[in-house]
Amino acid sequence: MHVTIVLPSLNPDDKLLQVVDALVERGFHRILLVNDGSDQEHLAPFEQAARHPQCVLLRHAKNLGKGRALKTAFNYFLCHPEGDVGVVTVDGDNQHHIDDIVACAQALEAHPDALILGCREFSGPDVPPRSRIGNRTASFLFRVLAGVKVSDTQTGLRAIPSRWLWEFVDLYGERFEYETNMLLEVPRLGISLREQPIRTIYLEENVGSHFRPVQDTLRIARLLGKFLASSLASFVVDILLFWLLEWLLTPVELALQLLLATVGARVVSSLVNYSLNRKAVFGHKGRVGGSMARYYLLCVAQTAASYIGVWALTALTGGSFAVLWKVVVDLVLFFISFQIQREWVFPRKQSHGR
Repeated sequence: MHVTIVLPSLNPDDKLLQVVDALVERGFHRILLVNDGSDQEHLAPFEQAARHPQCVLLRHAKNLGKGRALKTAFNYFLCHPEGDVGVVTVDGDNQHHIDDIVACAQALEAHPDALILGCREFSGPDVPPRSRIGNRTASFLFRVLAGVKVSDTQTGLRAIPSRWLWEFVDLYGERFEYETNMLLEVPRLGISLREQPIRTIYLEENVGSHFRPVQDTLRIARLLGKFLASSLASFVVDILLFWLLEWLLTPVELALQLLLATVGARVVSSLVNYSLNRKAVFGHKGRVGGSMARYYLLCVAQTAASYIGVWALTALTGGSFAVLWKVVVDLVLFFISFQIQREWVFPRKQSHGR
């Protein structure tokens, strides 16, 4: 197989040797083993594994995180591709069955432009609660906020084509959030995502895992939160201006009052939202004219939908609770608008690799 194995590890035990031995036995010609700043008591497994001629041992002087370890290996691969189609990332705790690793490598050879995820089933009774809850929470956030449907967000078994390593090697994130950020790039880069079913293996209640369910789920939420910050900021501006304009226009007939308040608030908040989304959120580098034209087409449609929704609900309640209905309607429109902005208004130009 023309595939390189990437194996990051921190303070491993003998399970690391079991993983390496199995990989060598199954014919993988190169294993990039990354020692991510392990202490002196855990260096023996690295030294023994490095005796295999197939192993290339890369070292961090101190623990820099799994994300940094992966990027170190990706960078090495890009400097020394040796004709391989890409890499397969593997965890060193022996929780990836060798047959599943081989299956992901074969899937990469069959689909050399696709990101292959080795996905586990989390409904079994042997799955630790923290892994089940953490994965379900992250999967929900991905589906709702990022538009990425993936069944196993925490999987460390991934087959990555070499063309996408150029994008991933300088991707933000140093620890577990890096793997999350990698998945967030899938829709923006137009990467084909394929899932490869694998065994669900947890050894000794998963005590060897360095995934921290609370801290890392919060980190994932903060990462996804950057997509929300711009819209929330403009949302606050919009609501405050709507409230002020509605109060100033109290003598005006209800329908005209709501129309003027909605349009006036949206003009200001949309300028704030466009600037933040283009620069800070989506990192769009295309022409301003094109993205602004698309943005304001969406803005007009969203404003019309907001006005119609608020007017209808306010009328049904006898002219009361306009601000409340404004909040409800715009929250619904927010999720719709986010998807459209990410996919159409600020699309990231696809990379063609190197």
